[in-house]
Amino acid sequence: MTRDEHDDDPSRFDAQAATIASATILLHPGPAAIVALGGGEALCNAQGEPLRPLFSPEAADSLMPVIRSALETGVPQQKVVDVGRDGLPAQFDLTILPTAEPGRVVVIGRDVTLERTLRKALTDSRQRYKDFVDLSIDFTWETGPDGRFVFISPDGALGYAARDLVGALPWTLMDITDAQSGATVFNSPVRVKDVDIWVRRRDGTLACLKTSSMPVFDADGEWSGGRGVCHDITEQRDRDKALARALNRQRVVANVERTFRDEIDPSNMLNVAAEALARSVGGEGCLIYRAALDDGPDRPFLPRGRFGEGGDEKVVLTLEALGEGAHAQTTPDGKWTVLIAASRYRRQINGAVVLWRRIERGAWSEDDHLLIVDVANQIGSANEQIGQHDRIISMSRTDGLTGLLNRRAFFDDMDRRLKGPPGLVERRAGEDGARRSERPARSALLYIDLDNFKWVNDAHGHLRGDEALMTVRKILTDHTRATDIVARLGGDEFAIWLEGADAEAASAKAAEILAEDALLRPFDGSPDRPLSLSIGLAIHDPASGEGVEDLTARADMAMYAAKHGGKGRFSLSPPPPHTPT
Repeated sequence: MTRDEHDDDPSRFDAQAATIASATILLHPGPAAIVALGGGEALCNAQGEPLRPLFSPEAADSLMPVIRSALETGVPQQKVVDVGRDGLPAQFDLTILPTAEPGRVVVIGRDVTLERTLRKALTDSRQRYKDFVDLSIDFTWETGPDGRFVFISPDGALGYAARDLVGALPWTLMDITDAQSGATVFNSPVRVKDVDIWVRRRDGTLACLKTSSMPVFDADGEWSGGRGVCHDITEQRDRDKALARALNRQRVVANVERTFRDEIDPSNMLNVAAEALARSVGGEGCLIYRAALDDGPDRPFLPRGRFGEGGDEKVVLTLEALGEGAHAQTTPDGKWTVLIAASRYRRQINGAVVLWRRIERGAWSEDDHLLIVDVANQIGSANEQIGQHDRIISMSRTDGLTGLLNRRAFFDDMDRRLKGPPGLVERRAGEDGARRSERPARSALLYIDLDNFKWVNDAHGHLRGDEALMTVRKILTDHTRATDIVARLGGDEFAIWLEGADAEAASAKAAEILAEDALLRPFDGSPDRPLSLSIGLAIHDPASGEGVEDLTARADMAMYAAKHGGKGRFSLSPPPPHTPT
């Protein structure tokens, strides 16, 4: 029988087809198998053995539906399957080919485990990189050869949509003060790392961008643009600035506190604090006011600490004007801007802090307002401490009843005046009236004792006696000047230091005081024992070198001479021996 004679024999053809298919799967380098739709054992090569479980109709991931589709349509089918191989997961890309033998297909596979693993790893890596970039930066960009944006992150930047920025020149976004930095970053021929640039958002507000970039070169090595990333660090910069300002305020306040702690002289504390505050805010001057010692809402505010020139004429302080916090005002002439804050102790205003500078130097900032309030709070406590110190000093120097200087304070002040340089000059004409000589002026000590004061207390009581002493105080203070010193030495003894008074002036002053005896009449103990004053005068000549004790002794002796002469009069002590004329 020839080949042609057997071509129409179906059994002969099926056998040949089966033989060819079997040879094909055996020779195929990858997994391969012949599978019958009706069941039975599949014929698999060695690489195709891991596929055998998929050919069972009972398998959950059976290939039978795909095989049936290939047989019904006569069209090859493809399927990627996951199987186990050598205890490890593997992936195969299968092609199911219908054969000429009814109900049978050839399954040819390709191991794509490594390819799929690499592709998934690459996809995961790209997604991971994208996630990291999105988390670490706000937007990415790329510029072309003309310096314009050719790419912006899809989410856009600075309030702009990406399409609004593509084609734009980067430096059109720059703040005018930072345009040069922007040009350098976006067109740099070298890598740029973490450069801060200031740009304006779409709403006009400023933003600080930390920017890094790298150049892009074409195939010929020519620069063709740049790529970069930007991270908006405006909030961080604002926090840094706020922290720096807070630290500066803390430093200034600490400096003021240290001044109060280290300065021995209370009178100088506020001067040093005024200088520290003025210098810290760029002020040209500072005044620190402290309320007067006397109580009451209307007590005056007096400048006690000063730095710089002027200041008193720049502000009018009232309790109503101080209010809460700090406030600024401009002087009527428009040349100065003034910042004022009240100082308080236990919520009560006890002073104020005033800063000033020329108006062309700009308005006071919010930090300046906060700083002056912080310092004013410290100064409020210092004012109270200084006030308490002054009260103690005042109490130690004054008489409790009359408020005049006491004995110790009077003689201390008198001693300082005797030892210090003379404040006045006495001019004396020569005999011919043409030539004149000058020498330090003389002063006078008036030693005053009340006559018959005991009878006032006996007749009217000690309270009436105190009223008499207060009346004497009024008489003495009404007839003295601010440059004089008035004291109650104790009991019914008083003293006056008349600055720059010679014998003639001192005698006239004593006569004025004695002429006020009518004010003492209501206090007389009896008609024959009237309340009066006996005054002893002693003139001090600076050229004599006479000390306080000798001068006081002379005045005391003169006072007793007045008493012995009939009371209610004055007596002038003769000059000490060897006194120049």
